[in-house]
Amino acid sequence: MMANQRAEILPVVDLSDVSVQYNIPTEKIGTLKEFAIRRLQGKVSYKKFWALNHVNLTIYRGEVFGLIGNNGAGKSTMLKVMSKVLRPATGRVILYGKIAPLLELGAGFHPELSGRENIYLNGALLGYSKNQMDDVFDEIVDFSELKAFIDAPIRTYSSGMYARLGFAVATAHFPEILIIDEILSVGDESFRHKCEARIRNYQSRGSTVIMVSHGMGSIEQLCDRAGLLDHGKLVTVGDPKEVVARYRAEN
Repeated sequence: MMANQRAEILPVVDLSDVSVQYNIPTEKIGTLKEFAIRRLQGKVSYKKFWALNHVNLTIYRGEVFGLIGNNGAGKSTMLKVMSKVLRPATGRVILYGKIAPLLELGAGFHPELSGRENIYLNGALLGYSKNQMDDVFDEIVDFSELKAFIDAPIRTYSSGMYARLGFAVATAHFPEILIIDEILSVGDESFRHKCEARIRNYQSRGSTVIMVSHGMGSIEQLCDRAGLLDHGKLVTVGDPKEVVARYRAEN
């Protein structure tokens, strides 16, 4: 595959010995006020939880890379580390290119603003000017199929409408690195096909796509490689069908 030949030369995401640790209170505390008082008194105890544990991974330009694993395995944490939303406790993360993250349904949207206003707000968060968003506004509306609702408040949108608008905004400009967390699992089948077609188009132009999905069919069909996470550890990386087969055998 041409993308893979290109990928062998040009790394785009490089994780070296990356770990992320969370401190979880060992007992339930009912309110923020109670937590603050007990913390000041030194009465809050924690246990350490390693969401990622010494992960090494290189992802290459022009490939679609899938991450799979059970809930709590560390998939979303890894995407946040790649997006520089989270800073790792150990290791380093190097990115080569502009990143467009779709980490959470409706992230970057204000519920009281209209779809039209949120397009510009989300575009600004991704680093685009108003003029740049003006140039792609009609394409975003057409792709999302939300013309009849574009001036309605976002709070009136369904989860599928959120996903449509979020994906359309994030991919309106050519993304060098596109990160998708379960966004393709929301919405109807015809729109998912549109998203998959756009992903393939961007891949053919050299874009790198990193996606988390519980849909094993999407991982097998879309991805060039896949990685299996288990309790924060990257267990294996390789051919998507082989990685999915191992995941299924262990669950």
